[in-house]
Amino acid sequence: MSTPGIPTTVADIKARLSRADEEEFRALERALAADPRKGVRHAVEVARRRLEAERAEEARLASLYEVEERWGGVRAVVGLDEVGRGPVAGPLTVGAVVLPPEPRIAGLNDSKQVSPARREEIASLVKEVALAWAVEHVPPAEIDERGMARCLRAAFARAVADVEAQGARVRTVLLDGNPLHLDPREVNVVKGDATCASIAAASIVAKVERDALMTAWAREYPAYGFDQNKGYASAEHIAAIKEHGLCPLHRATFCTAWTQVQESLF
Repeated sequence: MSTPGIPTTVADIKARLSRADEEEFRALERALAADPRKGVRHAVEVARRRLEAERAEEARLASLYEVEERWGGVRAVVGLDEVGRGPVAGPLTVGAVVLPPEPRIAGLNDSKQVSPARREEIASLVKEVALAWAVEHVPPAEIDERGMARCLRAAFARAVADVEAQGARVRTVLLDGNPLHLDPREVNVVKGDATCASIAAASIVAKVERDALMTAWAREYPAYGFDQNKGYASAEHIAAIKEHGLCPLHRATFCTAWTQVQESLF
């Protein structure tokens, strides 16, 4: 015996449950409680897990935005993060983002926890809704000349100045990781790229921008596989350095172990 408004075939029930919100799911769950079919029981459980995952994601996203509220509200906070500190080639890249309280950007997370395709989608959303955002690149030669710490501070300072030039009224500078003393408003957040919305946004924007540069440079310097390794010292990248030497994108001070090996062959 069917219940009015409730689909009867397993396929229709699965389709209805797959798009049901919390209220509709509860109604369907009650209506289907006595249905003995395995396909129906499985569809109900799948829908329950989907909704639980959606609730957990909503709570996670809410917690990301709560960090800014502790420091004067999301509009008054700029989040900073860097990518490319560890590679032996390519730039050091830093991002700075000032977010509005709404709309919240679904999927915000540490860039390392997000797939490349999803990172690009989120980066586009960040740029679309952000009150201000900036990306700064530090070229390899400058890293060799000035050292990583000085370059990092200078790049972050430029990024903060850039978002302020766009009209952002920054009261707090949230920085992922350890203190850099780059600004009197600096507040350090351990694992901030996974726990703070604006830092996560900066992490993703910087990562997408740097990866795009490395992919473009792979066409100019195809021997090193920059589109795959993004400048990190993979086994294939090290082998290419030993065979071909350094190109202008390499940080010479990061590559001495392999260039010395190459020189010793002559």
